[in-house]
Amino acid sequence: MRSMWKGAISFGLVSIPIKLYTATEDHAIHFRQLHKECKSPIKYEKICPVCNRPVSDEEIVRGYEYEPGKFVIIDDEDLERIPMPTVKTIDIVDFTDIGQIDPIYYDKTYFIVPEDIGTKPYVLLRDSMKETKRVAIAKVVIRSKQNLACIRVYDEKYMVMETMHFPDEIKNANQLPPLREVSLQENEIKMAKQLIDTLTSDFKPEKYDNSYRKALIEMIESKIQDKDVEIPQKAPEADNVLDLVSALKASIESVKNEEKAKKGRKRKGA
Repeated sequence: MRSMWKGAISFGLVSIPIKLYTATEDHAIHFRQLHKECKSPIKYEKICPVCNRPVSDEEIVRGYEYEPGKFVIIDDEDLERIPMPTVKTIDIVDFTDIGQIDPIYYDKTYFIVPEDIGTKPYVLLRDSMKETKRVAIAKVVIRSKQNLACIRVYDEKYMVMETMHFPDEIKNANQLPPLREVSLQENEIKMAKQLIDTLTSDFKPEKYDNSYRKALIEMIESKIQDKDVEIPQKAPEADNVLDLVSALKASIESVKNEEKAKKGRKRKGA
């Protein structure tokens, strides 16, 4: 497994050199978009609407649209000048009870693994949080974006970091449509509680699977076995070859017409 970030956890005056590894992966079935007629994959190009031509990555810059149609250009040097102490540091600012954090704040999870020289302070922080039943709230910059983060003990041995949304990134529930007022009967509440009690069990993630993904894979494999597959039509020769042939024919005709014209002028001159 390759690390995707390297830095240090700042814990008071203690600095713990660590690496981050992505803790989750996408197993969703991804589809390609094909042209319905010839079943060829659709290509996407970055095209400038003014120059009317494809643009390479080297020609693209960052622009912030501060008014409709008006931009300021932000380059790498501009970003590097921003004073950001958390660029290579996970800076712990608080410790709290994890029960006080609403899951809506969580974004992405990373495994935290210490460098060899950081193992002892890593274990010290891990065990201290374990004994106090606390998690750490921190700030960290990943891919030019500062994140709020929660560091917690995972599987008794390691620590993980959950990047979190800042409060102003959470939409206000007051903007949702209001709920219609309803009245519940005591018996309805009683039956609902009984159903919840009946379905209550310890959380064992291994007993859950992605049944839709499994069915989708079976359907795809069935189509492959039945040879119900589509092969894209062979791409035609490049248009510039056809254009070249046409241009050559036109050139030959032009030369012939020019020769006829010259002969005609000579006859008139004679």
